[in-house]
Amino acid sequence: MISPFDPEAAYILEDDRVLLKPLQSDDFENLLPFAINEPDTWKYSQTSPKGNDGMRTYIDAALKARAEGKEYPFIVYDKISKAYAGCTRFYDIQIANDSLQLGYTWYGEKFRGTGLNKHCKYLLLQFAFENLGMKRVEFRADARNALSIAAMKSIGCTVEGILRSHMPLREGGRRDSIVLSILQPEWEEEIKVALKAKL
Repeated sequence: MISPFDPEAAYILEDDRVLLKPLQSDDFENLLPFAINEPDTWKYSQTSPKGNDGMRTYIDAALKARAEGKEYPFIVYDKISKAYAGCTRFYDIQIANDSLQLGYTWYGEKFRGTGLNKHCKYLLLQFAFENLGMKRVEFRADARNALSIAAMKSIGCTVEGILRSHMPLREGGRRDSIVLSILQPEWEEEIKVALKAKL
């Protein structure tokens, strides 16, 4: 059943491993330990929620973008460890073009490489294609971020190219961004089954 995207709806996605809930202002307390203890988490990110003020600004900006219908941020809860693991979101939501981007994804150190990300991506892609009726889901990353790029390729993304000197870096200079995507027919015909088999 395809339904229109509603930024005010409380979309909850879950399976036996992970729970994705809409990010809320009071999730500050759940995410603050990462901002204080694991600042390198955002090494390749344009914005960094390091520290108390950084995390508050990060959450406020995400909620503002959601209210404007531009983004939809989720907090990630790992059911195995019974702990909050990080965040992810839909962004650059283009309803007229049946397209959105999936990103701003980060996890605490102990959750990386555990398979959690594949569960999250499966739920998000399934929702984007099968509930929202998207025809294209795009991914972008700093072209230097080898781990992130490998993770995107492992779920079935196709590399489309490099946007040269695409964005400014916090430390100065500019970064190249790699663009990857999954199209609805690819999801239906191959990627959905292949990704589910990896869960």
